[in-house]
Amino acid sequence: MNEIARTFTSESVTQGHPDKVADIISDAILDAYMAQDKNSHVACETCVTTDFCMVFGEITSSAHISKEEIEKIIRDTIIEIGYDNPDLKFDGHTCKVDNRLHEQSADINQGVDRGDEESGAGDQGMMFGFATNETDSLMPYPIDLARKLTNKLTELRESGEIPYLRPDGKAQVSVNYDKEGNVVSLDAVVLSTQHDETMSENQEQLKEDIREKLFKAVIPDELMSEDTKEHINPTGKFEIGGPHGDAGLTGRKIIVDTYGGYARHGGGAFSGKDCTKVDRSACYMARYIAKNIVASGLAEKCEIQLSYAIGVAEPTSIMVDTFGTAAADIDFEKIVRDNFKLTPDGIIETLGLRDTTYKQTAKYGHFGIEGLPWEKTDKAEDLKKYI
Repeated sequence: MNEIARTFTSESVTQGHPDKVADIISDAILDAYMAQDKNSHVACETCVTTDFCMVFGEITSSAHISKEEIEKIIRDTIIEIGYDNPDLKFDGHTCKVDNRLHEQSADINQGVDRGDEESGAGDQGMMFGFATNETDSLMPYPIDLARKLTNKLTELRESGEIPYLRPDGKAQVSVNYDKEGNVVSLDAVVLSTQHDETMSENQEQLKEDIREKLFKAVIPDELMSEDTKEHINPTGKFEIGGPHGDAGLTGRKIIVDTYGGYARHGGGAFSGKDCTKVDRSACYMARYIAKNIVASGLAEKCEIQLSYAIGVAEPTSIMVDTFGTAAADIDFEKIVRDNFKLTPDGIIETLGLRDTTYKQTAKYGHFGIEGLPWEKTDKAEDLKKYI
């Protein structure tokens, strides 16, 4: 075995985690407005706790969605996630729903909507995108594996293959790398899953089921060694979970939503925000750029930073870092400016963001998921000419 030079850890959470519940509801409301009016301006926040959900924020749209329809979207989303039982103390059929959405500030709107002119950014800020060739999805290995574990855990629950599972859950993996940056083995795997009362005194059976039906299905055998530590429900029983166990709020899982801490983050959250908001759209574009650079062979690893000023269309700065892995002496900033549209309107057009369904990103992950428009590598062939 190669000598271990460093260990990196990332985590992911299931759809039933309280913060993810909030993210998914916010994006479900966004999708409803975008379906009727592709130019909707939405900034929808959600908070959840025991038998309670509140949505609040600002929306400007020509869509006609009543308060009753908003409530139905919320309840249907909660039930779809798996909270459909009063025993969970958070049930989409009966929980209280409080709608505090209102119209967007005219002061903000005037900087974004400019008629026939190029739209300005909806806020100031800096956004990052990242790609690395250590996985097929060009995502860092730790977050890629952690997300596969939580998505499979949800699949096992929804299919009934492990019938006692409940919606809340987390996975965390610690990956060992050698000095060349190659993945060597797993140092530790942590999996916590909510379950029903039948398993509270039968944790050994739960652990065996997780090992056989989850770990063996997702984790490559060669990465598991005799030194790999396994922690399955390390505190013991996990009956109380979801919004009853811990309050949830939109935007509190920004590291889970991006690169698991492997790359830098500008601080902005995604869910509930329409595509004019560069917090979301510029992060998608930065990922698209970084992924195409790596897919083209220009670099093995790439991080992009874009920064914006509210009401200003063009980015105030562009930074490209390839961490010494560039294939040649290349002016990456010029390549980015020459090959990618970086204004809010240009990003929306390039990635088709007015025709994207966003709830899927809150459920399964914003990056590394096949089929999302910013995951395409259609620019890679064009970029090869710069090598």
